[in-house]
Amino acid sequence: MKILVIEDEKKVANFIKRGLEEDGYKVTIVTDGAEGCKVAMGGEFSLVIMDWMLPKKDGLTIVKELRDAGRQIPVLMLTARGSTDDIVSGLDAGSDDYLTKPFAFAELVARVRALVRRSELDRGAEIVFADLRLDPVTHKVWRGGKEIDLTAKEYGLLEYLVRNPNQVLSRAMIAEHVWDYAFDSFTNIIDVYVNYLRKKIDKDYSTKLIHTVRGQGYILREG
Repeated sequence: MKILVIEDEKKVANFIKRGLEEDGYKVTIVTDGAEGCKVAMGGEFSLVIMDWMLPKKDGLTIVKELRDAGRQIPVLMLTARGSTDDIVSGLDAGSDDYLTKPFAFAELVARVRALVRRSELDRGAEIVFADLRLDPVTHKVWRGGKEIDLTAKEYGLLEYLVRNPNQVLSRAMIAEHVWDYAFDSFTNIIDVYVNYLRKKIDKDYSTKLIHTVRGQGYILREG
């Protein structure tokens, strides 16, 4: 399984490469953003790990260009920025997950495994709920026949809701299954993304699908 690492700090890049190769992955390192974007566009990788701040082209620009080109390869963003706004910006750009520097290598490996596993599970048949339709391969979404444009993380959240309809999903459950975080401090991000989804999925439709269960979490149901 091939992983592309785009990281200009050579010590960090080599640290990641050694660890992942010990775990059985084949790792390619690129040290600048422009070259990294070109390699990511043209290569067949199971995952891209990239730093946010890169010479020649930053990580946010790279992931936007990948998504605009239809490349759905999972992206793990590494960043020293840890505020809610920064995290949301990275996820909005199309990143599938983020990891704040400095990080423990065990956590990096856990995130890599989760993203690769989720990507493999995505290769399935379309998922349908009410007039909502999801394609796990292309990550395209339609409601009532109209295509809805979602970021990678918005899609991940919606897919989790659609795969678990008519049951209350707590913020902790969503954090663990969509973001692979098992702690409550991430719930603010979840509320932000549920709000994003509502604007795209429910706003223009009389039948609302995403509902808040006060004090418990969220549920996907008709009406």
